[in-house]
Order: sequence, then C-alpha cells, then structure tokens
Amino acid sequence: MKGILKLLTALLACLTLLGPVQTAGADELTPDMVAYVKAQAEAGNVKAQVALGAMYDKGTGVPQDYAEARRWFEKAAAQGNAEAQLMLGLKYAYGKGAPQNFGQARSWYGKAAAQGNADAQFELGMMHYAGQGVPQDYAEARRWFEKAAAQGNADAQCSLGVMHYRGNGGPQDFAEARRWFEQAATQGNADAQFGLGSMYAKGRGGAQDFAEARRWFEKAAAQGNAEAQYNLGVMHEKGQGGPQDKRAAKAWFRKACDGGDQDGCGKYRELNEAGF
Repeated sequence: MKGILKLLTALLACLTLLGPVQTAGADELTPDMVAYVKAQAEAGNVKAQVALGAMYDKGTGVPQDYAEARRWFEKAAAQGNAEAQLMLGLKYAYGKGAPQNFGQARSWYGKAAAQGNADAQFELGMMHYAGQGVPQDYAEARRWFEKAAAQGNADAQCSLGVMHYRGNGGPQDFAEARRWFEQAATQGNADAQFGLGSMYAKGRGGAQDFAEARRWFEKAAAQGNAEAQYNLGVMHEKGQGGPQDKRAAKAWFRKACDGGDQDGCGKYRELNEAGF
C-alpha cells in the first residue's frame, strides 16, 4: 500500500519527542524502539497505535501481520485518527487483514475524508469512478478528486486530467485535462507525465510540440511506464521531436516489450529483422 513507509517514518519521528529513544528510520528499528512503540500503543498513544499498525502492515521491526495491523489501526481510528481510518479503508478495500468489503472501505474512507485527508478523498473518488461498493458516478468521483487535488494529491490531479480528457462527469475539455496532467506530472506522477506527453504529441489542449512530448515521455519512461517507452520508440523511429534513430527506437521498443507492451514486442522484432 502506498505511503506506509513514509507514514511510519514520520510517526516514529514524532514518537522520538515523547521518550528516550534515538531517532531512526523506519527501516532500521532497534528492539528497544519496537518495545517503546508497543508500550506507548498499549498505553493509548494514538500516534504509537498508528505507527505499530504500520509496522505490522509493512513487516518493519515485527513479523508482517495484516490482521494485527488492522487491530491497531482500529484502536487509533476509534480515537478519530484520520490516517488510521484511511488505512482501515485500504484494509477492507484490498482484503488484507479483513475480508474484502467495499461498504466498510467506503465508510472508513468517508470518516478520514471528512477530516480533510486527501488520500481518503482520492480513494473515495476511485470507488465512485469504478463503481466499487457504490453505483458508478463520474460526477461524484470528480467532486472527490477535486477535493484531493486542491490539496496537491498528484493521483487525484492525474485522475482529473483523465476525466476532463474523456469527458467523464462533465464536458470534454482538453485544455483543462492538460492543466491537471501538468500539475501531477511536475510532482513526478508517471501516468500524468505520459498523459501530458500524449497531449503535446497530438496537439490537444494546446499547440502540438513533439520535442515537449518526447521530454515528458522520457520522464514517464524513466519510471518504467511501458506506454511511454513505446511512444519514445515511435518518435525515434519517425524522427519526431529529435533526429531519427532506429537503433534508439529499437532499444525503447525492447524496454516497452519487457514491460509487457505487446506492440513494443512486435516493433522490436520488426526492427531487429531489418538489421537495426
């Protein structure tokens, strides 16, 4: 699950202010630190309860145990902790440590989202977008994505880009799609980088610009996005946004193929058979 290690590190940093433990990262917990977190959690410290839940969820300092993670998240959630409420939502949504139950997932996401938790707002948007545990409702999905995006959530910003591009939950608007993709892409979101590259390549939402398209595809490709790798192969093969280079095209098609893109596999074989 996303953000567990980041959450755990932040919570442990907070806990070091509460007692005589040395600062350490989530990946280097000592037995004394584990014992301290457990003692604090048992005493009702909500940050320690969330930290201990994250430790069991990740298997950091303790054996991985999703059911035990859920138990500690439940204790923290009962005290109104939004991070724990989010984590319980994820537990129910993915069936880890609890039977999969989209209704419970929605309920816990809703509690966290009501407190302004951007990740929970994004997850609620995804449930409405996909129709998981609720009727599919693009307008409601867009509403939750907008709340999360306003707080800088890159996944929500990317999702809004997709919705504006497709016209889901409102009129199709390429300029607005490009704007949202750009916000998420500058935060390093690979899907948004691919989406932004595609818009520059097609001239949607603004002027066509192959050089700019190639630049964004390169960023997404560096993160393993197979579609971006394939598109870079096409651009190098055709000389779009830079010089034509079929050997470089072949290399990008190979990367896309390795990432599961079957069109990339086909283009790699084609150029290989042509002697490139």
